[in-house]
Amino acid sequence: MNDSVPLSVLDLAPIVQGGSAAESFRNSLDLAQHAERWGYKRFWLAEHHNIPGVASAATAVVIAHVAGGTSTIRVGAGGIMLPNHPPLVIAEQFGTLESLFPGRIDLGLGRAPGSDQVTAAALHRTPMSAEAFPRDVAELMEYFREPQPGQLVRAVPGAGLHVPIWILGSSLFGAQLAAMLGLPFAFASHFAPGSLDDAIALYRSRFRPSATLERPHVMLGVTVVAADTDAEAAWLFTSVQQTFIAIRRIRPIEVPPPSEEFARQLSPLDRAQLDGVLSHAIVGSPETVADRLRAFAQRTGADELILASQIHDHAARLRSYEIAANVSLSMRSGA
Repeated sequence: MNDSVPLSVLDLAPIVQGGSAAESFRNSLDLAQHAERWGYKRFWLAEHHNIPGVASAATAVVIAHVAGGTSTIRVGAGGIMLPNHPPLVIAEQFGTLESLFPGRIDLGLGRAPGSDQVTAAALHRTPMSAEAFPRDVAELMEYFREPQPGQLVRAVPGAGLHVPIWILGSSLFGAQLAAMLGLPFAFASHFAPGSLDDAIALYRSRFRPSATLERPHVMLGVTVVAADTDAEAAWLFTSVQQTFIAIRRIRPIEVPPPSEEFARQLSPLDRAQLDGVLSHAIVGSPETVADRLRAFAQRTGADELILASQIHDHAARLRSYEIAANVSLSMRSGA
């Protein structure tokens, strides 16, 4: 594999059982500060709504909180669910962020609601909203270009700032749009592994060079739970598994503590669902994580990896990202 594949952090500002949103924001900033020192390239936050364990609903606000407490790491959205918002508003928000933190802001765009259908209705999102996504992306991109004479509507701030835009996806749709627009593509293989290979192949084969990007650029989401031993990592991973099962049952929960009983209580259907959605999860000791991260990067040819780690205990989550950062360094050194 390319020995300079960078690693980034995907954070949901997780609210753990017994915790609060205020605590999650403090922890996210602390993680970002550690990630910056450990050499991570980006720190992205994701828009979700009405999910008890996710505090990053007002994504641009949390990005400002994190960017204001760091100095070099890129901070951005992974992503903004554009059909939930008028493109002009997002251009103004991210134009503001870019003005405050020049050269450090990324804008990843997705078309999912980031919620269930009832919550989508509360956001005044209609069933047709997702169909307008390509048009909304094009409109948003126009707001970041240099203003033209006679242009009646401008993003202030935003116009002329050229905020980097990524297309996010968990299916082939995002891959096709990113290829058509010549934009970098981030695929959610941490929760949609079934479409991974087809999405990458489609994006690379149909990519059209643009003023933004000369060649395809793929970043892949990967769930990583690392600890000092395989057994400890497997135990910490039960928090991730419990969270996914709750989402599949449409009963989302705050991030629960690890459970030794959890695996014994799983039904065959639960096990099958977890095996599917988390098939690319990397769980284990430093040696295990290093081997599997390298193998995943080699197999996919990823240009970047962005790591998600929903661990209940903040210190354990820091340790997980620290271990992964050391893997990145060893990969760069050819070890």
